[in-house]
Amino acid sequence: MFLQADDTYHNWLKDLKKSIKTSQIKAALAVNNQLILLYWQLGKQITEKQENAKWGSGFIDQLSKDLKEEFPEMGGFSVSNLYEITRFYRYFNSIKVKSHQLGGKTRLILHQLGGELDEENKIPEIIQLCMQVPWRHIVLVMQKSNAPDEAIFYIQETIENNWSRAVLEMQIETNLFSRQGKAITNFKQTLPEIEGDLAQSILKDPYNFGFLNLQKKIKERDLELKLIENISVFLMELGKGFAYLGRQFLINVGGKEFRTDLLFFHTKLKCYIIIELKVTEFEPEYLGKLNFYVSAIDKLVKSPEDKPTIGIFLCKSKNNVVVDFALQDINKPLGVTEFTYKELPDNIKNALPTIEQLTSELNKEEDTENTSD
Repeated sequence: MFLQADDTYHNWLKDLKKSIKTSQIKAALAVNNQLILLYWQLGKQITEKQENAKWGSGFIDQLSKDLKEEFPEMGGFSVSNLYEITRFYRYFNSIKVKSHQLGGKTRLILHQLGGELDEENKIPEIIQLCMQVPWRHIVLVMQKSNAPDEAIFYIQETIENNWSRAVLEMQIETNLFSRQGKAITNFKQTLPEIEGDLAQSILKDPYNFGFLNLQKKIKERDLELKLIENISVFLMELGKGFAYLGRQFLINVGGKEFRTDLLFFHTKLKCYIIIELKVTEFEPEYLGKLNFYVSAIDKLVKSPEDKPTIGIFLCKSKNNVVVDFALQDINKPLGVTEFTYKELPDNIKNALPTIEQLTSELNKEEDTENTSD
């Protein structure tokens, strides 16, 4: 069928062009939001026409030609992108979840963004989330995610952490979805519920140190130095909120000097975080030393307004049952997790932000928090 001679197609195309022109005007106020909404609505219409109008296999090619002729300066109407737009609608329309099923984190993000479910226009909350993310990020998530809850997770994390596409790709390649919040801890027993849940959510198991190009045999001091030499990528792997304070932090207890491996302050948890490193398998006695350091920071360094210090033991390997037993009856918040050496592709390594960029983002975050207090 020659679509240009089809009145149904001609009338639909006329209405579609008018809708796109309206979106172009609105886009001056919110470029990405309006673009993603336009793609959602366009994908919906294409899907419906393909199912009902039976215009044949040349429909997308003809539509691409017509839209590019009408909007030569706009872009986004290539045949390949129209297929992605159609896939976008079908992919996220298939996620049949209710508001409460998206979880508290989604509700919080939507509240912070001022988002509400648009009953009149039937914009699902998952699309409201997508409207906060660049189009190519969404395409990447669709290509790489294995399940809807994984796609939602990466959309949420992109919004919360303001990831570039390279960083998003790195997080997907290193399977952050399966690692986030998986460390073994005693936070439920030692921290208030809200603080404990947040603290649990920031920890990963395992952490990926592929950016270090480590040898199989390495000393703890060498691992510590390499992490500091690559502090910008290390902070990215730790996650948003970690502020690096120093290595071999000196603590004086009873006239004796002790030094923690790495000391951080977490801007969201409002607490100090100690990370102790071991390049061997976890042993229960390691927690005694970490527990001592946490107590010392609480007594000698922590301000009254700071939350309780958290200790993280990062080791080459662990037996989860042994870790569970070792954490029992310890009254300080401690966690145990592993690290691996999975290598990152060079293109992703090169695209990661510098320490200056991360510091700038941290300062912006602190300024925002101070303003809101």
